[in-house]
Amino acid sequence: MTQHGFDDGSDEDDVPEWADRIKANVAGEVRRRRKEMGWSAQELADRCEELGHPIPRNVIANMESGRRANLPLVDVMVLAAALETYPVCLIFPVGYVEQTQELPFQSLVSTWRALRRFTGEEEVPGYDAGLVPHFEHHSSLVRTALTALEEEERARFAARTATSRAEKEEAERQRAKYADQVISAKYNLRYLRRDLREEGATPPSLPPALGDVDPPDPEPNTTQEERP
Repeated sequence: MTQHGFDDGSDEDDVPEWADRIKANVAGEVRRRRKEMGWSAQELADRCEELGHPIPRNVIANMESGRRANLPLVDVMVLAAALETYPVCLIFPVGYVEQTQELPFQSLVSTWRALRRFTGEEEVPGYDAGLVPHFEHHSSLVRTALTALEEEERARFAARTATSRAEKEEAERQRAKYADQVISAKYNLRYLRRDLREEGATPPSLPPALGDVDPPDPEPNTTQEERP
């Protein structure tokens, strides 16, 4: 089902509009994925209804055949969930559509590049990524801290069960190394979360093992008893 790009010399009227191209991407991938799962259009419609957003069978059939005039974002989201894939994979079907457009009047680009720019994996000069880089850094620090905690515990166990002084000393060195990594990751997490709050954002929730990262909430002010 690979779709090839159009010749640069073709008439403008022969080139599908951007919106039609995106709808064709979604329709083609919905049809391909549905058949891959062995579902009929009615079975896909039933699954959408189970998810809480009904999309009738005839609407799905019209979409797949190109007769549907519009394609709401909410439909794309539910169709993706029903087909057990990601919405961006319907919009930019990497490997099944060779080239696509990111915006109207723009040149064709590889679908892979369009997907990466859509998700922010490939930076676009001048674009504001919002707090996404901060949340990605937060996720990385959490993984680092949890991994270091696990390794510290393994090293602690190795030190307890060591059968020689040399083994015990090596295990203690490893435990101290991972303990330092935990401290560093927690320190960076604490200040990153502080910065997010100062931006007016709510930091991601922390796993129980990192519950001591945030400083404790200040105790409410207590009124001193009046002196007699």
